[in-house]
Amino acid sequence: MGADIGELTRDTIPTDVLEADRPVIIDVWGPQCVPCIALSPTFERLAGEFGDRARFMKLEAPKNRMACVDLKVMGLPAFLRYEGGAEVSRLTGDVDDAALVQWVKEALANEGGDEE
Repeated sequence: MGADIGELTRDTIPTDVLEADRPVIIDVWGPQCVPCIALSPTFERLAGEFGDRARFMKLEAPKNRMACVDLKVMGLPAFLRYEGGAEVSRLTGDVDDAALVQWVKEALANEGGDEE
C-alpha cells in the first residue's frame, strides 16, 4: 500500500486539517465519480512521493455531505490544499492526471516560501 493517505470526515477536519502542522492535500471524491476513480492512483502516487512534505487525505463526499457543504465543494473531483488552518488552493472540474501532478508539485514547491 505504501502511501499513507488518511480518511477524512467532518468530525476529523478540525484536528486533521485545521490544526495540522504541515500542508494538507484533500481529495474529495465519490465512488460513482468516474474521474475521481481514474485520478485515485495518481493521488496515491503523489502521496507516496510527497508524503514527507504534506499530509494527504481523502474525503468520500456521499458519506460526508455536510463536510462538503462546510468546505464549499460543489462538484467532483475536487482537490483542496490547506496550510495553517486555511484553504490556500483548490483544483476542481475537468481535472486530468497531468493537471493534478502539476498542481501538487507547484503547491509543495511554494511550501515554506512566501508568508503573509
